[in-house]
Amino acid sequence: YRLLILQMILIPILFFAQELTVRLGLVTGCGHGELIKKQFGSFWAWVSVSTLIICCIGAIINEFSGLAGVGSLFGIPAWMTMVLVIALLSLMALTGSYKSVERIAIFIGLFEFAFLGVAFIAHPSIQQIMEQVSHIPIHNSQYLYLAAANIGAVIMPWMIFYQQSAVVDKGLNISHLKICRWDTAIGAVITQLIMAAALVMMAATVGQPHVTHTHPNAPLETVQEISHALVPYLGSVTAKIIFSLGMIGAASIAAIVVSLTAAWGLGEITGYKRSLEHHPKDAPWFYLTYILVLILGGFLVASHWINLVSLSVGVNVMNALLLPIVLGFLFLLSRKALPEKYKLKGVYAWIVGLALFITASFGVYGGISGIFY
Repeated sequence: YRLLILQMILIPILFFAQELTVRLGLVTGCGHGELIKKQFGSFWAWVSVSTLIICCIGAIINEFSGLAGVGSLFGIPAWMTMVLVIALLSLMALTGSYKSVERIAIFIGLFEFAFLGVAFIAHPSIQQIMEQVSHIPIHNSQYLYLAAANIGAVIMPWMIFYQQSAVVDKGLNISHLKICRWDTAIGAVITQLIMAAALVMMAATVGQPHVTHTHPNAPLETVQEISHALVPYLGSVTAKIIFSLGMIGAASIAAIVVSLTAAWGLGEITGYKRSLEHHPKDAPWFYLTYILVLILGGFLVASHWINLVSLSVGVNVMNALLLPIVLGFLFLLSRKALPEKYKLKGVYAWIVGLALFITASFGVYGGISGIFY
């Protein structure tokens, strides 16, 4: 529960970052990597995209681990789950347009609302929530490490690249700025409500003292173990189905986004054709990169050496440690690459700049504190 306040604080910061990303894409018609290359040169473009690729590799392993865990709940081997997921996601991209991929992703993403239902069924104590959120252990290095992971899970480097490339690939222009801002604001609120629901779900069930007393050595390192811990509260079948739907929604949509982001990002600085509107024959490198990212992630997950919980936290802390580069470029582009009418300026520029600076600084501080202390 002590992480709940952070989720609310991150809502406006998430909006600031994504609104700037959308604005840059709509006004310039360029993806994020392409715009960095135009404004700062190839070297800095490669630096930025290199951080992107690192984050994408970590993220795809993370998301596929979740899907493999869901498969194992129903007795499906990890390798079989990976083959099925890679085949479906590849088929989706190879045979569809951007709009069809977006609609499929939105439909799958709706499963994440299952976490809201689980949080409600878990009957959290309002009194306990209020007690914990009023006592934040700001000097605890383990808390700071988890807080950094939360920041990295909300504001991800690949999110910035994806959203800017997506508005370009979708064919949007400056006339769509107002509706895109509303879309971004609503999305920022919804995603943080789901994040908060997941926290409440775990805190109200396996986070309770009497559960620890009953199962003092129970590990929570895989999707199966987390789901089994929820069984006493939700019932075996209900726990599996609801938790699995939420995991499928979260992991699948992230896998789609991450793979597309890697393919778009590399294309923006190398120059190969990069659009879901292109036929695979016309944009072979784009589709090859997309599929290779999926295959690499699936192979590593099927190798069975991955601890889901530790990996998830570690990947998101890595995201937080890279935020100074990502948010730094985002802020500079908003000041330099846009025409005067749409440029980030005035008091709003100071507010946004300060918010992004504090977020990046806290993410780095929290990550380093947890790693070295």
